[in-house]
Amino acid sequence: MTTATVKDLYPTRGATEVTVPRQDPVVWGSPDTPGPIEAGDLQAFERDGFLAVDQLIGPAEVEIYRQELDRLVADPAIRFDERSIVEPSSQEIRSVFEVHRISEVFAKLVHDERVVGRARQILGSDVYVHQSRINVKPGFGASGFYWHSDFETWHAEDGLPNMRTVSVSIALTENHDTNGGLMIMPGSHRTFLGCAGETPKDNYKKSLQMQDAGTPSDEALTELAGEYGIKLFTGKPGSATWFDCNCMHGSGDNITPFPRSNVFIVFNSVENTAVEPFAAPIRRPEFVGARDFTPVR
Repeated sequence: MTTATVKDLYPTRGATEVTVPRQDPVVWGSPDTPGPIEAGDLQAFERDGFLAVDQLIGPAEVEIYRQELDRLVADPAIRFDERSIVEPSSQEIRSVFEVHRISEVFAKLVHDERVVGRARQILGSDVYVHQSRINVKPGFGASGFYWHSDFETWHAEDGLPNMRTVSVSIALTENHDTNGGLMIMPGSHRTFLGCAGETPKDNYKKSLQMQDAGTPSDEALTELAGEYGIKLFTGKPGSATWFDCNCMHGSGDNITPFPRSNVFIVFNSVENTAVEPFAAPIRRPEFVGARDFTPVR
C-alpha cells in the first residue's frame, strides 16, 4: 500500500508548523475487553495519554535483563553493528535497536503477556513490534532526548497512517528525579503538532543521536506546556510507563553519578501497518521502523 491510497490525516514537515486535533481514538479496545489493565486505569490512559505501573517485572527478572543489557553493551560485535547508536561526545553506546531480534532474553519480554497483553488491550487488536531498543544513560553526561512526539516521526518517516501505536518503557535501574527521567505533557496526545522543515535523506543517522527534523518550536512547546503541564516519571527498577504514540515527551541529560537504563518496546496494531513515508524521501531502515508485521503471539 502506498501513501497515495491512504489519506494523510496528520500533515507535517511542511513550510510552517501546524496543529491538528487528534483524529483517532486513544483506547481502541472495548471497555469490557478482558486484559491486565483495570477499567479505571484504562480511562486514565485515555485522559492523560500514559499509565505508570509500579512493578511490571520483579527484582529477579530485572537482574536478568540488566545482565543481558550489560552483556550487549560490552560486546564489540554489537558496538559496531549499525543497530547500535553511540553518544557523539563519549562514544559510549546510547541505544541498541531491534533488541528483541538480537537477544533471546529480550525476545521473551516482548512475548510476556504482562507486556503484550496491555498493548492488545489498548490498541484493540493483535499487535506487532514496530521498534524495540535498550537505552543506556550512564552517569556524568549522558545526553537526553529533546521534546518530540514519536508519532510525528513514525508518520513522517516510517509511514504509520494512524495513531494506533503504544510504547512501554521498563526501568532496569532506578529512575530518580535527577538522572534524566522521562517527562510527558499529560493530555498532549490529543493535539498533533506538525513540524516545519523538510526531512533530509537518511535523517535517522543524525536524529537517533540528536533530534533536528521533527522538532517542535519553542513557541509551540511553551503553549503546550502551559496548557498541559509536565509530569516527571520516577520509579524503582521493574516499574514501567506506557504512553500513547502522540504524547509530547522528552528527557534531560544525566549529569548525576546514577545510571538510568531501560527497555523500550513499541507495539503497533496489525490494522495500522506502515505504508510509504508521508513526509520523507525514503523509508528508515527496518531495525528502526519494522516492515515485518507478524503478530506477537
